[in-house]
Amino acid sequence: MSQLILLNIPLTLLAGGAFGLVFIFLKIPNGLRIGAMFGSALLSVFFNAAYMPSPTRFFVQIIAGALIGCSMEKSDIKSLPLVIKPTIIMLLSFLTLNIGIGTLIHFISPIDLMTALMCVIPGGITDAPIVAAAMGADAPKVALAQLSRYILGVGVFPPMIFAYDNMRVKAEERKKTAESRAGLPMAGGGAVKAAPSQGMKRIKSSVKSPAAFICTMAAAVAAGFAGDLSGIPAGSFLFSLVAALILRLAFDFAYLPPWVKKIALLVSGCYIGSAISMDDVIGFRFLALPVVSILAGYIINCFVTGKILSRTCGFTRKEGMLITTPAGASDIALSSADIGVENTAVIIIQIFRAVIAMALFPQIINFLVFIFG
Repeated sequence: MSQLILLNIPLTLLAGGAFGLVFIFLKIPNGLRIGAMFGSALLSVFFNAAYMPSPTRFFVQIIAGALIGCSMEKSDIKSLPLVIKPTIIMLLSFLTLNIGIGTLIHFISPIDLMTALMCVIPGGITDAPIVAAAMGADAPKVALAQLSRYILGVGVFPPMIFAYDNMRVKAEERKKTAESRAGLPMAGGGAVKAAPSQGMKRIKSSVKSPAAFICTMAAAVAAGFAGDLSGIPAGSFLFSLVAALILRLAFDFAYLPPWVKKIALLVSGCYIGSAISMDDVIGFRFLALPVVSILAGYIINCFVTGKILSRTCGFTRKEGMLITTPAGASDIALSSADIGVENTAVIIIQIFRAVIAMALFPQIINFLVFIFG
C-alpha cells in the first residue's frame, strides 16, 4: 500500500468526522453517520482522495451485528407470547413490501435485483448498506435509499399518523352525533380484543463492565471470522449478531459502550462515502423513481397493515400504524410519546423487527437473487 493511500485514510476520517460534527450540531437525525458519508463522498468525488481499506467492511459488520444483539433484553423475550402475533403480521407485511417494491424497482430502473431488494429492506440505516456491500450490492445506492426511508420514518410518519388519527376521531365523533340526533343505534359496541399489556416494562441490563465489553468484542470478532469463512452472505454480521444475543440473553454479559457505536457510525459512513465516485453521482438520477416507489410503498403499508393490527391484535389506530413505521426502535420510542402512544409493546415489536429483519431478510434476498437473478 503506497504512502499516499495511507495518508488518505486519516484524511477521509477527518473529512467525515468534521461533517459528522456539523450535522450533529445541526441536530440532523443520525447526523454523525450521514455527515461522515457526505464528507468522505465530497473528498472522493471532487478530489479523488478518499480511501478506506476493504477490511473496514468486516470490522463494521461485526460491530453492527454486536450492537443489534446487545439491543435485546431478557424482558423482551419474556414478553414474546404477548407480541408474537403482531410481530409476525408486521414482518410478513415488510417482507411482502420488500420483495414487491424491490422487484418493481429492478424492472423500472437500471438497478440490479440485489441492490433493488436491499434498498427496500426494513433494517437499520447503519447496517443495511454494509450488509449490502458484503452481498455484492451497490452500497452507495442502498445507503441513499435507506436514508430516504429513515427520513420518512422519523420526519414524516409520526406527524402523519397523528394528523390522520385526529381526522378520523373527529369524523367518528361527527358520525356518532348525527346518528344520535337521528335516533339511530350507535355504531360499534362489539367485543374489542385486548391489546398487549400497556404495563409491559423493558428491564434493561445493568451490566456495563470492561470485562463484559472485552468478552462481547472477543465473541463478536471470533463469530465474525467464523461467519466470513462460512460462505453465508453477510455471515460476519449474522454470526456476530447471534454471538452477542447469546451473551446477552443466556449470560447477561454483553455490553458495548456508546463510543463504540459512534466509531462504527463514523467508519461506516466514511467507508460508504469513499466508494462514491462522480459516475455514481450522475447515476443517482436513476434513483428518483425508485425512492418515490419505496416511500409510497411504506406509506401504503402503514395504513393497510396498521389497520390490520388494530382490528386483529387490539391495538389502537395510532399504535398499529406506528408499529409499521420504517424507523429505528429508539426513534419510535422518542416519537411515540409525542403523538400520545405509551404502549411499550410497540417498542418491543420494533426491537424484534430490527433483529429479525437484518438477520433473516438478507438471506431470503440472496436466495431470491440466486433463483431469479
